[in-house]
Amino acid sequence: MGHLSPELEQAMTPDLLAINTIRTLSMDAVQRANSGHPGTPMALAPLGYQLWTRHLKHSPGDPHWPDRDRFVLSAGHASMLLYSLLHLTGYDLSLEELRNFRQWESRTPGHPEYHMTPGVETTTGPLGQGLANAVGMALAERHLAAVFNRPGHDIIDHYTYAICSDGDLMEGVASEAASFAGHLKLGKLIGFWDDNSITIEGSTDLAFSEDVLARFAAYGWHIERVADGNDLEAIDQAIRAAQEDPRPSMIGVRTIIGFGAPNKAGTAKAHGEPLGEAEVRLTKQNLGWPSEEPFHVPGEVRQAMDGREAGEARQREWRQRLDAYEGEHPELAAQLQAALGRKLPEGWDADLPSWSAEDKPLATRAASGKALNAVAKHVPWLIGGSADLAPSTNTLLEGEAGLSAENPAGRNLHYGVREHGMGSVMNGLALHGGVRPYGATFLIFSDYMRPAIRLAALMEQPTIYVFTHDSVGLGEDGPTHQPVEQLAALRAIPGLVDLRPGDANETAEAWRFIMGYQEGPVFLSLTRQALPNLDRSALAPARGLARGAYILADAEGGAPEAIILATGSEVGLAVEARELLQAEGIRTRVVSMPSWTLFARQAKEYREGVLPREVRARVAVEAAGSLGWDRWVGLDGAIVGLSRFGASAPATRVFEELGFTAENVAAKVREVLGLAPVGAGGDQNGRGPTQLGVDET
Repeated sequence: MGHLSPELEQAMTPDLLAINTIRTLSMDAVQRANSGHPGTPMALAPLGYQLWTRHLKHSPGDPHWPDRDRFVLSAGHASMLLYSLLHLTGYDLSLEELRNFRQWESRTPGHPEYHMTPGVETTTGPLGQGLANAVGMALAERHLAAVFNRPGHDIIDHYTYAICSDGDLMEGVASEAASFAGHLKLGKLIGFWDDNSITIEGSTDLAFSEDVLARFAAYGWHIERVADGNDLEAIDQAIRAAQEDPRPSMIGVRTIIGFGAPNKAGTAKAHGEPLGEAEVRLTKQNLGWPSEEPFHVPGEVRQAMDGREAGEARQREWRQRLDAYEGEHPELAAQLQAALGRKLPEGWDADLPSWSAEDKPLATRAASGKALNAVAKHVPWLIGGSADLAPSTNTLLEGEAGLSAENPAGRNLHYGVREHGMGSVMNGLALHGGVRPYGATFLIFSDYMRPAIRLAALMEQPTIYVFTHDSVGLGEDGPTHQPVEQLAALRAIPGLVDLRPGDANETAEAWRFIMGYQEGPVFLSLTRQALPNLDRSALAPARGLARGAYILADAEGGAPEAIILATGSEVGLAVEARELLQAEGIRTRVVSMPSWTLFARQAKEYREGVLPREVRARVAVEAAGSLGWDRWVGLDGAIVGLSRFGASAPATRVFEELGFTAENVAAKVREVLGLAPVGAGGDQNGRGPTQLGVDET
């Protein structure tokens, strides 16, 4: 052992030696960074050690092995616990990276980040999200096992473990996801509640006094209690009991935050700040650890905890079983490989529908449902559902069973009224792999799931959000259900692709794009009201959607004098306004702009071809808040948008009262060209668009 005295060497068991290595690495890293959370890693070191060395099925040399157990540190502030475990068990995470904890471009950021650190299964830190992600991972395992396993061939067979803090379990998203997991009886999901009774403000008694395990029992979970978080045998017994129970399990583990720190253990001071050099020195003395050398790792610990050889052996055995499976079930094996790689089959888009101008007007939510079903029958790993709104969002897969506890092979998910839980579970499904998840609700309720959407973008996960009832055009349900600011808020998320198609054909093209795009999340913004099918024999083809914006109808009689930009239900309105203007000899171009994000990614030459810089008379039309449109219309342009909430009335009346008419749009074009006075386009009573809540920016 070298750095420990012979007396301490004899007194410290190999287990305790490893546990104290985790503790001291954690507090050393936080102290060196002068930032972080040392107390929880110190408290949870025994649990982490026991789980990772005795139970977790993983392969440090291949963090993406499909049949590995998943480990989620929902209490992401305790990141040094995870980084210490990854380093000690043999992942590609050097001791130098631990020294660089929380530093620029290190692989050990303040909270675990997917893609950045080998072995990190999901980005955590926003409390509650990790547990909900774990529910999605366990659900993916359950679904894939039901679809692909056959007697004698358990190719998909692994657990999902999650460590949760008190804060995780206070968050509403954890409750939504836990309720969902209990309903589906996800028996391979095992959670650990770090019951340390401490939050940033002090004791949890300040705000949290419920019986947590009783709550999980009510959700339908198996529960266990470990009275002492240092009792390795009790932890082991609780895990084994959980593994044998057909229900999801929550194990309450009573710990002392900052264990070993003589002056700060058990207090809020150990939670979110370094212990301080003096306290670190005293803690190491208390633990029987050499204080003169930070980041000390005994050779015995490194050798004993290295899991690479065992992981490689597990993988070899699994590959042998996979070979046998392929020999007996070659078609299923090929489908499994396609699902794990999310590989689209040949001809997957052959049945995507199309519509002519003579076809009946159709809401884009209805067109989306037809396109989704056309795709899903060719892509079996596309699964999803809605937050109790499948009939309204048109997201039910026809001919497919509902996914349930009794039939986990089903493809239609019924999330119940749990939007936030749905978004976070979707992230877990995507992170697990083998499925491509979609989830649906009304656009207004995207607010409930925004944290999960943001994390999907941060992790570059290919989740699909189907948001319907996307404007004041939904009508009578009124302003509580009419989104105004949601499009701008979603477009503000880096890496999230927005798609607001202008008719049924653009909607089908949106699904063509979505299925081929796996670099990050996408949302569809779809109408409740029926829209005319644009005459593609006279207008540009809908495939222009893939470039974000395209010239739908160009000016006649020469170069354009004005450009109307529109999305969604307002594209048809823009075409009507153009006809009025062209009849007056005003050369007008209409640009359909279903995706700001995709258009911004195009080459400069393409963007300038669609929006020539010399054409400064631009009017944007969108039945939503106008924030951000000035980027596209410039200082000389105008926006027909909303600066107020909607109203309860039939959709046509709402649109008319709020200025979304072809006449008003045409008037606004005349105005920016200097051909009409400000206020033109009001109603017969003289009420101009500004008074009606239209943004005149």
